[in-house]
Amino acid sequence: MKHTTLPILISITVAVFFSCYGQSPEERSENLWHEKIIREYFAGWLNNDWSQVSGQLASGFTFTSPAPDDHITTEQFKEKCWNQAAHVQKFDFIKIIGNEHEAFAIIHVITKDHNIIRNTEYFRFSNGKIKSIEVFFGGTGRGFPTNTRE
Repeated sequence: MKHTTLPILISITVAVFFSCYGQSPEERSENLWHEKIIREYFAGWLNNDWSQVSGQLASGFTFTSPAPDDHITTEQFKEKCWNQAAHVQKFDFIKIIGNEHEAFAIIHVITKDHNIIRNTEYFRFSNGKIKSIEVFFGGTGRGFPTNTRE
């Protein structure tokens, strides 16, 4: 085989791999960036480290959920939801997809009493931070033990 054919074969192999994978390297890098922000945010919950969580939140952050929370502020979010960190054993990330402005994540929240809460969370980003989160609960429908229904 000539030396000039080897680079061509390598280029074709790489092109086939990326076309089969379904995303260009730039698209994958962009999605990984958002996945990194989301995972870092949830790691703060596991580490019981509010500064790690809040460090991922943009100025003007809002949180919405069926708990009911309707675009509450960071301060309200911390007051109402942060106590739930004590109940979390781990997070299983089922799927995270997104683009440069937004992402969806399907997450299983495993509580310390071994309940599974299935959430779909919609994240909006601004300047590399989470601008808003909208959470849709699943599983038993109860959410965390600290959630009360009115």
